Amino acid sequence: MGEDSGAVSEQVFHILLALVDRPRHGYGVLQEVEHRTEGRVSLGSGTLYSAIKRMLASGWVEEAEVPDPEDSRRRYYRLTDRGRDVTRAEAERLEELVRHARVKAVLGGVRAPG
Repeated sequence: MGEDSGAVSEQVFHILLALVDRPRHGYGVLQEVEHRTEGRVSLGSGTLYSAIKRMLASGWVEEAEVPDPEDSRRRYYRLTDRGRDVTRAEAERLEELVRHARVKAVLGGVRAPG
């Protein structure tokens, strides 16, 4: 995960997406991923915090200020500019894969002559 090129895991991509719109604490990330995927993706806390540790080391996320002083026991995380770039690059990579699947009529696209 130290490189900014190439695919990221599905779990990491979901964590990055959870942090796109606002800083969240770990449990908030877990809830957002589960809600957005309608329960299809349920991250374990070990998976989450291992990924966050690697993303912190890679400069993709950073700790954020705690928005609520009464919530000071929780650590909040936010995307860095580098993390936004990685998220965008991964979304573009996935979009290209979907375009290829459509050309091959896997997703109902029009198959190219050949």
